Amino acid sequence: MNIITIDAGTTNTRTLLWRDGAVIAQASQEIGVRNTAIDGHNGALKQALRDSIAAVQSQAAIGSADVKLVLASGMITSPMGVKEIPHLPAPAGLAQLAQGMQACDLPDVLAQPLWLVPGVRNQHSTIGLHNAEAMDMMRGEETEVIGLLDRLQLQDAATLIMPGSHTKLVSVDEQGRILGCATTIAGELLQAITQHTLIRQSVDGDFAESLVPKMLLAGAAAAQKTGLARACFSVRTLGQFGAVERNERANFLMGAVLSGDLLALRNSSAIQMRPETTLVIMGKAMLRQALALLIEEHGFFYGKRIVVDDGQQANLAGHGALLIAAARGLISQQEAA
Repeated sequence: MNIITIDAGTTNTRTLLWRDGAVIAQASQEIGVRNTAIDGHNGALKQALRDSIAAVQSQAAIGSADVKLVLASGMITSPMGVKEIPHLPAPAGLAQLAQGMQACDLPDVLAQPLWLVPGVRNQHSTIGLHNAEAMDMMRGEETEVIGLLDRLQLQDAATLIMPGSHTKLVSVDEQGRILGCATTIAGELLQAITQHTLIRQSVDGDFAESLVPKMLLAGAAAAQKTGLARACFSVRTLGQFGAVERNERANFLMGAVLSGDLLALRNSSAIQMRPETTLVIMGKAMLRQALALLIEEHGFFYGKRIVVDDGQQANLAGHGALLIAAARGLISQQEAA
């Protein structure tokens, strides 16, 4: 049975064609809801959907009639997507996400309904200065959380660290329900400093290519002591007056930026992080290693730690979407395996 899953974010649309629980075709477009914001309409996003669906069907040598179901998650459910679906209030797990799915008819994109998975927001009503830090939301990460919990067979309360353009810190309970999340812009910030500030010259406009623990920890310590802005400028002084290689300077900068995620992990009221909570670290290999080292060095975590490998986190959004669809009764459990 052929099923298509779509992960449509701010800048990219990723489409997978699944058969018997395995990915047999995939396509990616560098188009997302950012294009809607720029253009004032979602025409580019719809074209990306058409093109990516056609691409995976062509790779698999099948037609539209051979596709049983099409699922989508991410920013595609935002006001800049194809249909706005309100965030579900936390706590929300597999059952709540399944119940919250909505079908969307897009006859100019595909002949059958597109089933959309809603996002999740922290449980807060009126937001003001008194509770703004406790509020957060996600669109897309909820399917990844469901997929990862299934692959890890995790049944403990846990905090998930999901670095990327943004870092998501996600609390889940023993029932696999999302209790809340906290977001930082660490990835965007690192890119901006690396490529669009005076520091670009000191790191050749590129990121760390291999981990140098001493420099990573030194950058984090500098940011904790004198602030991120000062620590960033130290990258320049290390380059001009110190015998420090480019990759080492890039590690120092990465440590300085990621130290903010540790502060959020420790202090944010948006998540329920306790020292004994199981900690799950995912993301690209370099970020996984860096965050694991920083957390170990700072010594505020005493519970079980799981560093996810590439295989465990492959195609998580699609896998999670299949599990949610099965819970809704759209496909069988075997088709979601």
